[in-house]
Amino acid sequence: MTERETTRLLAWSQELRRVHHRLREALSVTRASLADGAPGEAATRELLLYCHGFCTALDGHHQGEDRTLFPAIAAAHPKLRPVLRSLEQDHSMIADLLGGLRAAVDRAATPEELEQHLEGIAALMENHFRYEERQLLRVLETLELAAVPREVLGPL
Repeated sequence: MTERETTRLLAWSQELRRVHHRLREALSVTRASLADGAPGEAATRELLLYCHGFCTALDGHHQGEDRTLFPAIAAAHPKLRPVLRSLEQDHSMIADLLGGLRAAVDRAATPEELEQHLEGIAALMENHFRYEERQLLRVLETLELAAVPREVLGPL
């Protein structure tokens, strides 16, 4: 295997780490916006923007994994199917939590309620990311997948 081929293969594990880092940052910015607590319409618009952007990014990341990445891993590493099913279940739970957050933002819930939604998402998301990284990063270092990272790991 040439150095260029190795770099291409390792890019999937590196890209997954980068995406997880960006999603963690997006959640942090969203929570900071809420913590600032500036009253008024401008603050509400800002929070809506952060929440919408974060929710869209996280949801897009998980949809890309479910649609492209996980089937490729399952085909190359059938023993990982139980791990992939567990990760897909996490995706479903996180999607439900994101729906709850969107609904709370849309009805202008209190900062305390919004923080509860964000806390639940943060806890599940972090646990999910760590598990995914422990289980899949080595596999991603050798996965041959001819696809655009943005389509596989989400539009961040």
